[in-house]
Amino acid sequence: MWETLPNWFWNIYYLFLLTTLGAAIYSLKMYKNKILSILAIVFIILIPIVSILNSIGRAPGIDEYEHLISQLQLGATWSIFTIIAYMFLLVWWVLFFLKIKSKNKATISN
Repeated sequence: MWETLPNWFWNIYYLFLLTTLGAAIYSLKMYKNKILSILAIVFIILIPIVSILNSIGRAPGIDEYEHLISQLQLGATWSIFTIIAYMFLLVWWVLFFLKIKSKNKATISN
């Protein structure tokens, strides 16, 4: 039997990806951070594909997170890409919220 992360983790993970996809599409429609939004959409599509394809051959008894970390320690390109993509999505969210906050301040001061 293969080891996997708990269902609550996967629910939060896919909710994060879907929410990010919706926010990136919204940001793209509003022409805010157009290039970053397109890059976020590309990463949202690529991260699960790359992770699933590279997790297929993991050792029995190791879940996806443990496999990612072990491959990162070995310097596997896919794991480095995945970590960088996750960090990009987190930075994208910070920029998204800062943009909304600055827009709200401009609206309130007018």
